[in-house]
Amino acid sequence: MSMPDEHIHPCATERAAQTVAEHQQPQELVFWSGWFCPFVQRTWISLEEKGIPYQYKEVNPYKKEQHFLDINPKGLVPAIEYQGRALYESLILCEFLEDAFPSSNPKMLPRNPAERAYARIWIDHVAKSCVPSFFRLVQFQEPERQDAARDELYTALRAFAGKVKGPYFFGDEFTMVDAAIAPWIVRDHVIGEFRGYKRAEVSKEWAEYAGIVEKRESIAKTTSAKEHYTEIYGRYLHNESQSEVAKAVRSGRGLP
Repeated sequence: MSMPDEHIHPCATERAAQTVAEHQQPQELVFWSGWFCPFVQRTWISLEEKGIPYQYKEVNPYKKEQHFLDINPKGLVPAIEYQGRALYESLILCEFLEDAFPSSNPKMLPRNPAERAYARIWIDHVAKSCVPSFFRLVQFQEPERQDAARDELYTALRAFAGKVKGPYFFGDEFTMVDAAIAPWIVRDHVIGEFRGYKRAEVSKEWAEYAGIVEKRESIAKTTSAKEHYTEIYGRYLHNESQSEVAKAVRSGRGLP
């Protein structure tokens, strides 16, 4: 019997499909990706922002190539293959791109050490507060649990928005803090349609920020058609997904 997630749309669409087509030639950096994955999009945004040459390789999460499993035992995307090394974890990869390509611009982290630390504090907030509550809201079935998860998400996003200088987190410069949260802005139509979420109910500042971020060129270039995201999250909305994230939410564990 097939798994309920198995028949996902096989490839990127719209602007993201064009970006994939432009990155098929062999390069020193190989980007193992999944068009549908918000964690992938974080790293993809950074690659596009910095203009780093890369070869895009799509990973079917239910039919993974043996080579991919050999270089990445966790079997999760995103992953990068570079100079004979395999690296993974989305936020670690974003920082790796800063270190490995120091001449590439823009810089995705501030140069000032205190500001870099401050950026990491809010990236951590996204990872530990915003993203988990998003997935809980999507996946919980009981109305009272959905209400609690929505309140948690609103609180986390409101705190984040309160620190945004505008138009981006640090002002005019788009940074890794913005890239860390952008994929969930792209996908918030799902919780808007099915879980009662409204950007304006978080705060005026959040609604303004989210509207600006989703129009950023690097984000538009790595985003597929909304209906395909909705199709994928349909499994989460019915608590049927067998992804590692879904299993973690179901068991009450931290996200992988």
